[in-house]
Amino acid sequence: MTRLKVRVIPNAKKTAFAGYREDEIVLRLNAPALEGKANKAAVEFVSKVLEVPRSAVSVVSGEKSRHKIFEIIGLDLEQVERKLAASSFSS
Repeated sequence: MTRLKVRVIPNAKKTAFAGYREDEIVLRLNAPALEGKANKAAVEFVSKVLEVPRSAVSVVSGEKSRHKIFEIIGLDLEQVERKLAASSFSS
C-alpha cells in the first residue's frame, strides 16, 4: 500500500499529471469540482495510469480540498514512481 500527496486542479483543458509542486504531484483534471465529480475523475485517472483496479485507489484525506492523499493498494512506492515516470505524466 502506498499513499500519494496530490494537488488537484479542476476544470483543466485535459486530464494529466503536470509534475510536482513542493511535495505533491500536480493533477490537472478535465472535470469540475462539483458533487464529487473531480474526486471520481481523479480516482479513475490514477487507477488507469497506475494500472490497478478503481477499487484499489481511494481518497483518504482532502475529499473537499485541492490537497488530497490517495491510498493505492497493491503497489509500493517504487512501483508507483516507475509507473508515473513511464506515463510521462499524461494520458
